[in-house]
Amino acid sequence: MFRTQLSFVCTLSLAGSVLLSGCSAPPVIDKTAGMSPKDIYAEAQEVISAGAYDKGIALLEKLEGRAAGTPLAQQAQIDKAYAHYKAQEPAQGLATLDRFIKLNPASPVLDYAFYLKGIINFNEDLGMFSAITRQDLAERDQKAAKESFEAFKQLVTRFPASKYAADAQLRMNYITNSLAQYEIYVAQYYFSRGAYVAAINRAQSALSDFRDVPALEEALFILVKSYEALNLPQLRDDAKRVLVQNFPNSDYITQGFKQKLNPWWKLW
Repeated sequence: MFRTQLSFVCTLSLAGSVLLSGCSAPPVIDKTAGMSPKDIYAEAQEVISAGAYDKGIALLEKLEGRAAGTPLAQQAQIDKAYAHYKAQEPAQGLATLDRFIKLNPASPVLDYAFYLKGIINFNEDLGMFSAITRQDLAERDQKAAKESFEAFKQLVTRFPASKYAADAQLRMNYITNSLAQYEIYVAQYYFSRGAYVAAINRAQSALSDFRDVPALEEALFILVKSYEALNLPQLRDDAKRVLVQNFPNSDYITQGFKQKLNPWWKLW
């Protein structure tokens, strides 16, 4: 009987081994094993152009390891950052660019690295609803805008002859205007709720931090109205005099605060 039980156990073990062998996954075949670095790069470019960003990123990562220390590996890092950006993965794209900038300070494509970093931050959080809500850059969190400005500034300062410098300068101007306008949105918010001292502080912050931007006209008017609400006629008149001197044709003097049409949060 003992021999029969032993035979049964051996049979079960053998059957289990056969089942496990039958369920094991087939070996993963690396399709790039016989490809040259240039061929891998060409394949990555092709799939990225077709919108298959995840496949392109995987190919570029293989290329980075295969061609480490070469200009082609540097190009792979830049293209990988771009693919992450197009795949709506800004954090991964920015991390790739930060690593590239740190490790390749003399790269011939460093100007593009700063430009792409600025672009990714410039567009961050606009999202698919921006067209519906008409959300302006000035109405969003300003962290990404400030980081975008800094990247563009690095580009324009260090590579003034770069083919990306002119566009970067235009975007810097837009960001500056938007950052100033953001301060005015906040000042308006405080003023509308009767927090006049807070409104004054925010308007003054805009006036001290920015020059030659349209938002300063409204900042001065917020000062006028806030001082008036606090019954401080001398300060009100001083602010109004500065407003008239700098914006002699200001509509705020005759029309007051401008009514916004279709604010970004209103969908109907």
